[in-house]
Parts: sequence; structure tokens; C-alpha cells
Amino acid sequence: MATRYPVIIAYDIKSNAMRAKMLRILKRWRLDGQKSVHECLLTRQQAQELYLQLKSIANPESDRVMLAWINQNRPIYNKGTGIGIGFFKTLFYIK
Repeated sequence: MATRYPVIIAYDIKSNAMRAKMLRILKRWRLDGQKSVHECLLTRQQAQELYLQLKSIANPESDRVMLAWINQNRPIYNKGTGIGIGFFKTLFYIK
């Protein structure tokens, strides 16, 4: 089986209908998320497939979609309150 890597996907979608469609797609793939930022564990092929699905919904004139690979060997800096969940649970606890 191909190795899965942690990914952060964020989007800024102007249309409410398109934003809801984007969220429905991401809910099938994600570990966790808040509003328009979601964490996933994906193979490279899955990430490409998901990105193409999301990009097909986004309007290139007004919307943005970002997929960022998380390097697990780098320190994570954070500020705020809460408890890390998903793949972040093993990386940090914010207090």
C-alpha cells in the first residue's frame, strides 16, 4: 500500500453553494477540519485526485484552493487554546 502523508487543505470560496459542495467533497477525505481548513492523510495520487475535484468547483477569478504537505520532521509552532486532534494530536497539545 502506498504511504499516506499529512496534508492541509484550505479554501476561500465566494459562493455559498460552491462552498457547501467543496465541504461535502472534503468530508469524504478528511481526518478533521474547521470551517475552510481541513487535515487529511493522503497518498500522492489521492492528493492529486482530491485537488482536481476541488479545483473543478472553484472559480479561478474569485476563489482559492490550497493543498500543503506537512513535513513531520519539522517543529510545529502554534498559538492559541485547544487540543490537537487528527494527526496533530500526536504532534502538539495547545494550552
